[in-house]
Amino acid sequence: MKRFLSIAAAGLLLVSQSVLAGGNVEAGKLAAEKFNCASCHGKDFQSPIDPAYPKLAGQHQDYLVQALKAYQRGDKGPNGRANAIMGGQAKALSAADIENIAAYLHSLPGTLVVQK
Repeated sequence: MKRFLSIAAAGLLLVSQSVLAGGNVEAGKLAAEKFNCASCHGKDFQSPIDPAYPKLAGQHQDYLVQALKAYQRGDKGPNGRANAIMGGQAKALSAADIENIAAYLHSLPGTLVVQK
């Protein structure tokens, strides 16, 4: 019985960690407002102020997380991205901010499509 309880507790711990790792949509909305992401990517996150800026609404959550982490690393880190504006913005984000913003942007309706 003790072994069963230990396994159940370990399983619950893993499940709770994966939920936390998934990000919080509402917290992501607040973080996106706090860091003023819409000023470049558009109020609906599909109408950027410059065509060179990406549409973010509906983008894959894991892609957004990795992209923000790459901007934090900059071009000197492994798999980093060099962009002065996004680098500065991303450096101010905590790990929780990144997960939450990615969850929020992923939850938005978007016009991104996958080519078949």
